[in-house]
Amino acid sequence: MAMSRMFVAVVPPLPVKEDLAEFLQPRAEHPWIDADQWHVTLAFLADVQDARLDDLIDGLTAAGAKRKPFGLQLSGAGAFPDPSRAKVLWMDPTGMPGDLAELDRLAANTRAAAAHSGAAPDGRTFRRHLSVSRLSRPSQQMRWVQVLDTYRGPCWQVEDFELIRSYLGEGPHGRPRYETVGTFPLGVSGPAAQT
Repeated sequence: MAMSRMFVAVVPPLPVKEDLAEFLQPRAEHPWIDADQWHVTLAFLADVQDARLDDLIDGLTAAGAKRKPFGLQLSGAGAFPDPSRAKVLWMDPTGMPGDLAELDRLAANTRAAAAHSGAAPDGRTFRRHLSVSRLSRPSQQMRWVQVLDTYRGPCWQVEDFELIRSYLGEGPHGRPRYETVGTFPLGVSGPAAQT
């Protein structure tokens, strides 16, 4: 049975990525994730059966139709598990309370749609973040979290989300390579745009 590793995500538009990349460029000594891989994960799906992909796409289309567009901005930063022994540095997607509630509802709807289609998301609860750095081993990163915390990116309107297939180790520097499988508009009934 063929399986794929996938995730559902909000992908910032190019101007938002370019603004953050410009902020990080003078700090190139740090191992930043490539800008084309930046996203806010709504649901991580480790094992998607190829035979159930159409069901997943139908479920995500319905999940998107239930939600409405909302605003986000990258503002603030943090680290997983914490700055003293960080493995991941991240930017915080922020917005007005109604916008953040809409993002949380979108995550809940996409996770439910995935579970219903047989592609159960990982058990962790949704935590809003956009990863900008993955470290090879845990280390003290308080200085970098403080630097990232000064960043205030442009606001953008989230009007869709994506289902993305991940190919481990096939991207630059041994990182994953991503392929968008479908794009799902918010507040619109109808088929997803598949690539």
